[in-house]
Amino acid sequence: MAEVNTDGGGGGKHEKKRAKKSSTRIDMTPMVDLAFLLLTFFVLTSTFSKPKAMEINFPAKPENEKDNIKVNNALTFLMSKDNAIFYYYGEFHPSKEGDTEPPTQITKTDFSSEGLHKILLEYNKSTSEAIKKLEQQLLSKEIADTTYKRLVNLEKGKKEALTVLIKADDKAVYKNVIDIIDELNICNIGKYAVVDMMPKEFELINAATNK
Repeated sequence: MAEVNTDGGGGGKHEKKRAKKSSTRIDMTPMVDLAFLLLTFFVLTSTFSKPKAMEINFPAKPENEKDNIKVNNALTFLMSKDNAIFYYYGEFHPSKEGDTEPPTQITKTDFSSEGLHKILLEYNKSTSEAIKKLEQQLLSKEIADTTYKRLVNLEKGKKEALTVLIKADDKAVYKNVIDIIDELNICNIGKYAVVDMMPKEFELINAATNK
């Protein structure tokens, strides 16, 4: 509330008349109360940012090393120093004397749209096309959002869907591992894991980076 106090002129006959003076006093109590009410309202109704975490899959180590399951539809990425990234498809075959099967050859790529992104889309073509069809059904309201998410997860988890293995040596940069996982999510790769690099793989990538 505001108050205005006025002080009149002289009261006597022979006194000089003085100009009226006024003083203003503003009561700030209601405004402070309103400010606290608004502050309390915004605090109670606002949504606090939730911590974001990236999901990284680590496969369980088998009790017997001989029980390792061979993954044929797998794409393996090998990461090393200077942002180097190599890949090969299928099962790894080391070079052995008398082995009729040719040894595994690694190919170098990068994080560009014509590199890692293009490779993932090519090897995961069937799953990507299936998910695109589900997106069209969602946009045309043929399926609900919850059904869409369930079907997408089923497509990503199918046996014939691409599996990606990420392996890095002690010279690789942690940021590159995060970047490749981001790219996997963009390309609808549902099955991936970060695993240890085998000694023979380390020999291949070491020879390639030291050329």
